[in-house]
Amino acid sequence: MKKIAIFVSGNGSNCENIINYFADGNRGAVISLVLSNKADAYALTRAEKYGVATAVMPKADFNNEAKLMELMKEHEIDFIVLAGFLLMIPDFLINAYEHRIINIHPALLPKFGGKGMYGRYVHEAVKAAGEVETGMTVHWVIRECDGGEIIAQYKTQILPTDSPEDIADKVHILEMKYYPLVIEQTINRN
Repeated sequence: MKKIAIFVSGNGSNCENIINYFADGNRGAVISLVLSNKADAYALTRAEKYGVATAVMPKADFNNEAKLMELMKEHEIDFIVLAGFLLMIPDFLINAYEHRIINIHPALLPKFGGKGMYGRYVHEAVKAAGEVETGMTVHWVIRECDGGEIIAQYKTQILPTDSPEDIADKVHILEMKYYPLVIEQTINRN
């Protein structure tokens, strides 16, 4: 049974969905840790509700190899899932977990990715560009922001009348439906 750490920075609806998906213990993995760089991230409350261990590491601690790697070892983490995590992953963690860190992005990469492209900023950019479709991308984490190989993408249509909020809602539906499944498939392939 592989042990997963979920890294979060915010509300945690994807985090909770992933915890629920793996809760039965029949999918080859278990959520062992939810880590946030923000002590007030609601995702931590969601994780605690399900009895999942939580940890808070501000940016300075997160970038401290000894501290972060000790936490990963303590929880015997095999795989890392990013779910709305806003810090860049340090090189030492990418090296230690090569091809074992995945991220979700709320657009069809390579479009609308990179530094500053998260949350509402992505959906506003998609709308401003006049795109007729968008979606979600699951990709491997590498040193380049949103630059890792694409694992899966799912699309949704954009109507001319859709606001950035409408676009966000459509993408969130895809995330809730597909992200846990892609995690399961990816973990069980590795």
